[in-house]
Amino acid sequence: MNEQKLKALFGLKHNPFSRAVPLDALWHPPGVEAFFYRVEDIVIDGGFVLISGESGIGKSRVLQLLAARLREVGGDVVVGVMERPQSSVSDFYRELGGLFGVELSPSNRYGGFRGLRERWREHIQSTLFRPVLIVDEAQEMASYCMTEMRLLSSARFDSECLLTTVLCGDSRLPDRFRSPDLVPLGSRIRTRWALEPWDHNTLKSFCDHALEHAGAPHLMTAGLKNTLVEHCGGNLRLLCSMGDELLNTAAQRDLKRLDEKLYIEVYTREPSTKRAKPSKRVK
Repeated sequence: MNEQKLKALFGLKHNPFSRAVPLDALWHPPGVEAFFYRVEDIVIDGGFVLISGESGIGKSRVLQLLAARLREVGGDVVVGVMERPQSSVSDFYRELGGLFGVELSPSNRYGGFRGLRERWREHIQSTLFRPVLIVDEAQEMASYCMTEMRLLSSARFDSECLLTTVLCGDSRLPDRFRSPDLVPLGSRIRTRWALEPWDHNTLKSFCDHALEHAGAPHLMTAGLKNTLVEHCGGNLRLLCSMGDELLNTAAQRDLKRLDEKLYIEVYTREPSTKRAKPSKRVK
């Protein structure tokens, strides 16, 4: 259903379970502030940061919060977000050039290498911070692009780092750094945060936060919140998908509050009645 209709029907500021939740309404998971503090410290000297976890656990939301947080550090930190991690080396350089304002020629890769490093040095001299590159879905990045990224950011015989790189991906990503080609990069990761399925109390806190910041803290009964938490397997994306479907169903039925009865009606299928076997004729 159209979000404007949902907002009008339930008096919402926004759909609490949509992907387009405003930045100031995003939930801050436990441990995120300590992680941000470590990353802010790394931005001073540069290096690699790793965020990993299974799909739907909330990694992309953490990146949204992190990018906003880093842009507030003195207002001087340049934050580039790579949108196509699966690129070839040529496209990898093109995207880096676009992110950091360097004109690159595909036929002159060394010129691109030197141009990017010069731009990063200028940024460091003027701000005293390293520029930041954020790569989501980094498990899709080719190994040779990761190697290029390591060599690009390393200077003075690896005694200086010109870039802060945040790599974020699913549970396959940490395993990639055990391969011989990527061990040198893996050994340079300065801080890691492995997200795991959230427990009951944490997910309950998420539900309360989402509804309160949407302007409807009493939209769901306590029983329904517990039911959603128990059936999402610790996965935020699944919880939000169920919440969004229930919200749309409630709007179609002109319900004012979402409860366990609605959940049962939407997600519990009645067993199909078996056809009665025809009785045998008595000869």
